[in-house]
Amino acid sequence: MHTGETETDIQDTTGGRGEAAAARRERAVRAAVAEGLITDEQPVVGLLDVVGIRESAAALRTAFAAALPPGTPVLHAFAVKASPLVAVVRLLREEGVGAEVASPGELALARAAGMTADAIVLDSPAKTTAELREALDLGIAVNADNAQELARLDALVDGRGTASPLGIRVNPQTGTGSIGATSTATSTSKFGVALRDEGAREWLIDAYTRRPWLTRLHAHSGSQGVPLALSAEGIRALYELAEEINAAAGRRQIDTLDIGGGLPVNFASDEPTPGYAEYVRVLKEAVPGLFDGRYGLVTEFGRSLLAKHGTVLAKVEYTKSAGARPIAVTHAGVQVATRTVYVPQAWPLRIAVFDEKGEPRTGEPIAQDVAGPACFSGDLLATDRPLPRIEQGDVVAALDTGAYYFAHHYAYNSLPRPGVHGFTAPDDGPVSFATVRTPQTVEEIVAESGGAHRDALI
Repeated sequence: MHTGETETDIQDTTGGRGEAAAARRERAVRAAVAEGLITDEQPVVGLLDVVGIRESAAALRTAFAAALPPGTPVLHAFAVKASPLVAVVRLLREEGVGAEVASPGELALARAAGMTADAIVLDSPAKTTAELREALDLGIAVNADNAQELARLDALVDGRGTASPLGIRVNPQTGTGSIGATSTATSTSKFGVALRDEGAREWLIDAYTRRPWLTRLHAHSGSQGVPLALSAEGIRALYELAEEINAAAGRRQIDTLDIGGGLPVNFASDEPTPGYAEYVRVLKEAVPGLFDGRYGLVTEFGRSLLAKHGTVLAKVEYTKSAGARPIAVTHAGVQVATRTVYVPQAWPLRIAVFDEKGEPRTGEPIAQDVAGPACFSGDLLATDRPLPRIEQGDVVAALDTGAYYFAHHYAYNSLPRPGVHGFTAPDDGPVSFATVRTPQTVEEIVAESGGAHRDALI
């Protein structure tokens, strides 16, 4: 865990970051076109702003350190699901951020990135006995999701003990945000022990008092579309439960609160709002005891660390019109922007247009569609969107795609996963790129689709 620093005031450091990030992005697009990162052979590419990611990690650390007494143990664990790319997890490790994982694959990615056991937290509603045993063998923190999983931990811990910090995830049942599918603290959420259900609170207190090795308590009440005040309400319920359990145990059995993540992202502009400092201010007002140093803290932010720092570039293959509306047919659609295509009202993306040299398109905006390559009519990144007129050969950029858009590849039409490149764009030097993920080849698509077993059914 990382310890609190000595700042006394919580400073919001988001001001001006959006403008600087937009300038870096424009330089990167121009350089990506000039250096041939986007071509006929590779008509889609992902870009990640390394400086922006570092700034997000620093803002997170600083916001919490400023609010906590010096020496308070804090682990900021990046939700690997948001960007399951080894180089990204490695970069965050170098910035003092750990890893929250929810599958054997994510655990393997975190370990490949160099994460040590004390910097990893395992969360999942469906952990197998083998997954639990591996976590305990490695000394990784585990949040049990339910009573049956706790029984499995009983059997694994009994007689051998463990170095793993262990806790239980609770659902504070504080309500739904504007996006029901990603709200985790609803009355019927599949995650955790439903705190307000009959008998649940009593069961939890008994579970802890009978198991001295349960030393953590976890809740994740925030997500995109959840107001900060509602998220804080869930964390207040977590804190109050911890106080009650410790009183029943007669000692400070719970020493760490895992408050999850879920800070919403502004998808309407380049500014990274709300910032971590604002989030901490809201939390401190709602749950002052959380910041008095009696509890260590774990956070699990994902989207808010990465979203603003990613861009998907796609070539415009054709332009046409239907019903008098212009349509730009591009190579980026549902395969990289699954949520946006299927639920556009909840996950809209800003679109920027660049010419074939990578220069920003100008001119009077006109309403037009930006379509993807998949063979169904709803494969659209934007509908009836006012943009400078898009021309054949242009490059469109889907902005704010650093989180989840490189994780949710959808293999419809056997479209390949695009390559991803990190970039730096110093004011006094050229843009430089580093490969984070190589583009998927058609040979790899065939192999994944069972090419080695072509005669299996005949």
